[in-house]
Amino acid sequence: MADPDSPPNDASAADNASARHAHIPGWGVDRARESRPAVPMERMPPRLEGVHWTHPAQQPQTVEVLCSTERDSTLTPIFGSTLPPQGASGSLRRAAFRFSENDLRHWLILLLADRIDMVEGVIDDLRRGHVPNVLAEMGLGAAWKHDRPRLVRKLAWAAGSAVLLCWLMGHRRSGRRRY
Repeated sequence: MADPDSPPNDASAADNASARHAHIPGWGVDRARESRPAVPMERMPPRLEGVHWTHPAQQPQTVEVLCSTERDSTLTPIFGSTLPPQGASGSLRRAAFRFSENDLRHWLILLLADRIDMVEGVIDDLRRGHVPNVLAEMGLGAAWKHDRPRLVRKLAWAAGSAVLLCWLMGHRRSGRRRY
């Protein structure tokens, strides 16, 4: 009796394997080119109409651009330059890009930098004399309009947590005064 884990020796065994696995999506993608579903749409070489360059022109670098340690020092031809790193969040971003992208510290530092950037933005708004509408920016108006029961539950949990925290802090203070 043949071992079921051994590879098939003849074409009939390969056909049986194909029939057994036909229910699996994507099975047989390495079929002959003529039997692939995308063959009528494929074009060799791929179509590149209207391209008048072999490599796009390099965008001039006018601001600091942070690059991953996995890349060499060259920049891609086109890159984002709308918000260069600045302030405390920028310093954290520079520190994050010293680590590899597969290092958890890289991503955690970037998350912290995003939170600090948000606080810096609110402070910058207040410095310019613009009071941010925090409730609207959090989407509370839309939540009140479209999902009122869930919003009420969230607000009740937040209020309950705040009351409990205040009670615990007051209870600790009153306990300290006795001694």
